[in-house]
Amino acid sequence: MFPLRPALSDLPGTIPVFPLPGALLLPRARLPLHIFEPRYLAMVEDCLKHPHRLIGMICPRGGRTDEPRLSAIGCAGRLVQFAETEDGRYLITLSGLARFRLLDEVGGFTPYRRFNVDWSSFARDLGPQEEDPGLERAVLLDLLARYMATKNLGVDWEGLGDAPDEVLVNAFAMLAPLSPEDRQALLESPDLTTRRETLVTLVEFALRGGKDDEVLQ
Repeated sequence: MFPLRPALSDLPGTIPVFPLPGALLLPRARLPLHIFEPRYLAMVEDCLKHPHRLIGMICPRGGRTDEPRLSAIGCAGRLVQFAETEDGRYLITLSGLARFRLLDEVGGFTPYRRFNVDWSSFARDLGPQEEDPGLERAVLLDLLARYMATKNLGVDWEGLGDAPDEVLVNAFAMLAPLSPEDRQALLESPDLTTRRETLVTLVEFALRGGKDDEVLQ
C-alpha cells in the first residue's frame, strides 16, 4: 500500500516517463491528460498495476516531439482519476507528487521509456503547501488577467482570487500558454517565491511583445 503522505524513501527508484512538450505538472497540482497513443495506453495500464501509480512528466529538449533527449528535471504525478472512452482512449488525471532528476534510462521490452531517477533534491515537494510572503495578490491577478486576455483565454477569477498562495501561483504557471523552455524554468524554480517571480518576469516580457520597454496597457 502506497502511503498517503510518502517520504523520499517510499518513492520508487525507477518510473515510466511521459515526454510531452509544453505540459507542466507541479507538486500538489493536478494535470488532466488525454491518452491515445498505443505506447502510452500501455504505460497507463502498467501504471495501474503498481501501488504507487506514478508517471513522470517531462519535457523533451527544445520542446520537440521527435527529440529523444529529455530535460534533466521532471515531476512525477500519481494517477488519481481514470476513465476509458468507447473508442479505447484514456482520460486520466495526475496529482503532482514530487520532482525528480533523470539518471540512466532502463532498457527492456516496454514500448514507453523508463528511467532511474533521483528524488533527493526535492524533499520539500513532499511537505505541506508553500506560502509566498511577498505575494501581492491584487497586482498579480491584474497582470495575469491582462495577459490571459491577450490570449483570449478565460479564467475562473472568483475561484482563484481566494485560493492559497501555492494554488494561485501554480495554477497560472500551468495555465499560461508559455513556451516549453519557460515552463521548464517554472518547474525548476526552487521555491514558490522564485516561481512567482519567474512567472511575473515571463508574463511582463510577453506583454511587452518581447521588447525591453513599457508593459502594454
